[in-house]
Amino acid sequence: MISYFADSSAVVKRYVEEPGSLWVKSLFTLAPQQTVIIIAITGVEVVAALTRRTRSGTITVEDADSACRLFLADLQTDFQIGAVTEILLRQAIYLARTYGLRGYDAVQLAAANEANALRTRVGLDPIIFLSADNELNTAARIEGLSVDNPNTHS
Repeated sequence: MISYFADSSAVVKRYVEEPGSLWVKSLFTLAPQQTVIIIAITGVEVVAALTRRTRSGTITVEDADSACRLFLADLQTDFQIGAVTEILLRQAIYLARTYGLRGYDAVQLAAANEANALRTRVGLDPIIFLSADNELNTAARIEGLSVDNPNTHS
C-alpha cells in the first residue's frame, strides 16, 4: 500500500483545475490501495487557498464555496489527519531555521517526517511527500523523504 503525505498545495489540486489536478484526483480513485495523510493545519490552508482565489478572480465565489464544502466533507473520510503537537512544533521551528521555510511549510515537513518515521518504525513502506512547492520539496529531499511534485504530472 502506498502512503502519501500531502501538503496543502497538493490537496488544493483536487478541488480546482490547475497543473497536476488530474493526477492528484487519480490518487483518490485508487483508495483503498493508497492512503493520503495530512496534518490538521492543512484544512485551514486549503480553505484559505480556495477562498483567496475568488479575490484573484481565478474562481467564482460559488465555485469556491462548493469546493470548500466538498473538501470539508472529504476531510471526514478521505484523509488520515495528524495532530499538531508541542513536539511537532519544536521540530518545525528547527526546520524553519535550518531551511528558511515559511511557518506552515515547516509544520508540514515536520509532520511528514514524523509520519514517515512512525511508518518505518512499524515496518511499513515510507511515505511519498507531495507538494507543488519547490523550496519545500528541496528541504524534504534533504530530510530523506521521497518527493513527488504534482505539477510534473499533466
